[in-house]
Amino acid sequence: MASQNGFLQNLPPVTRNLLYVNVIMFIATLINPVFMKGTFSMAFPLSTEFRWWQPLTHMFMHDGWMHIFFNMYSLVMFGMVVERVLGTKKFIWFYLITGFGAAALHTGVEFWQAQQLVADNPGVPAQLIYNHMPGVLGASGAVYGVLVAFAMLYPQARLTLIFPPVTLDAKWWVIIFIGIELVTGITGTQMGVAHFAHLGGALFGWLLIRYWRKTRQIY
Repeated sequence: MASQNGFLQNLPPVTRNLLYVNVIMFIATLINPVFMKGTFSMAFPLSTEFRWWQPLTHMFMHDGWMHIFFNMYSLVMFGMVVERVLGTKKFIWFYLITGFGAAALHTGVEFWQAQQLVADNPGVPAQLIYNHMPGVLGASGAVYGVLVAFAMLYPQARLTLIFPPVTLDAKWWVIIFIGIELVTGITGTQMGVAHFAHLGGALFGWLLIRYWRKTRQIY
């Protein structure tokens, strides 16, 4: 008989179930990547591939083992702490809102880029350009929101990276990560990463924690 007191059972319910859903979706993607990515990743909203459910489902999709490993590792390590502070109901709303916020900022930047491409290529149908705008998938935006929440709740917590093994306060790590995302997003020096989705999740996480603190809905 399996133990009921293992690590997963001791996780708070939202963090545990988010982990389960992400892993199930990832296994399904390994089995049928074309269908899963085409159906549940988020296409550019003006693309013919866009579906109404994708702003939600994209945050449970991952593209590769390293992608899901680091997102789920961060979710478990920091999400369980944040969930225990916020409570189950508030944490699920926090996670979803930061995920939607990540998609919103990413889409806003992509919309601006698409309009620039349309203006620079008057002989190309706009719909063709919209259909070729890259989609987005992954829990990273919501996870960035969780990281920001942890750093705001426990700014002096000492954290050490796996590589390089450097130790800093949580608030400084988050500032560094956000700074890197902002620079690489603006300069386009790291292609294939949705930097503005990460920044959107971080921004909405910061706004939510500030609001709940102001209205005394934390602790």
